[in-house]
Amino acid sequence: MKMRDPIDRFHGMKGGGHMIRILFVCTGNTCRSPIAEAMLKHMAEERGLDIHVQSAGVAAWDGTAMSQHASTVLEEQNIANHRDFRSAALDEERVHWADLILTLTTSHKRHVLQQFPGATSKTFALKEYVSNSDSEQEQYQQLQSLVADLQLKLAMGQAPTEEELVQLAELQRLMPNQDVADPYGGSLEQYRMTAAEIQAALTRLLDKLQP
Repeated sequence: MKMRDPIDRFHGMKGGGHMIRILFVCTGNTCRSPIAEAMLKHMAEERGLDIHVQSAGVAAWDGTAMSQHASTVLEEQNIANHRDFRSAALDEERVHWADLILTLTTSHKRHVLQQFPGATSKTFALKEYVSNSDSEQEQYQQLQSLVADLQLKLAMGQAPTEEELVQLAELQRLMPNQDVADPYGGSLEQYRMTAAEIQAALTRLLDKLQP
């Protein structure tokens, strides 16, 4: 069964007075998620959409500046809304604030759901969420369900069956990569590539918000 989209009620939002709150989550909240936050604010403003955006990290310290290369790639695109940015740790207040939580990798998504299981219906990996393929989303949900079942079995001291392991391998083979590459510690060119990857996903996100 396909999960109800948490932003269905915001379709047709332009000029309708509706507002949506989106939270991006990565690891340290100094590279990928702040790039996504700054870009989405800029792109939404260009389209006239009322979207409030924050970001946080699953292993972040509060108050750290954005990485220099992340800042540079935003400046190269004439995005200046990040200049006072400071990192924030993911917490219950931010999770509660968000209508939609978009993580930069599937492992970040798992972390959010382990810490805040009540956010299950509104938490997705960014690239998973903007996928145009219903079959991809269905396969991803099957994979997540199977992984959860296997983790429960292991916790109860039960070994997975050969059939379950074969099914897991097949689903993993079929699934496209849902992670945005981590440029941390890399060159400026790596940051540019990550920014382009994020921007492409955000374009699809805005198309989804404004069909």
